Amino acid sequence: MRSYKGKKIRDIVDNPKWQRLRESFLGTWKKTPKENVRALRNYLGDMPSEMKLVRVYNYLTGSAFRIGIISSPEIEKLRTEVKKRLDSLK
Repeated sequence: MRSYKGKKIRDIVDNPKWQRLRESFLGTWKKTPKENVRALRNYLGDMPSEMKLVRVYNYLTGSAFRIGIISSPEIEKLRTEVKKRLDSLK
């Protein structure tokens, strides 16, 4: 995903709160995947913000997740939920 509805992903993810959260995950996914997914769910809230959804979906489809270096049932479930919600907004 390079853009979403005409906005560059680079601009969408350029959000201080998101960047702090994303940085907090560095080196933690193999040790605390459930806690990280919980933090992403807290960030999303009840998923009303389209831009938050795009940020999280973009993150969860990054290369480490795509090729299986980082994986867990909780991650798969959240990615599916976020994708479904994004698809409903199109």
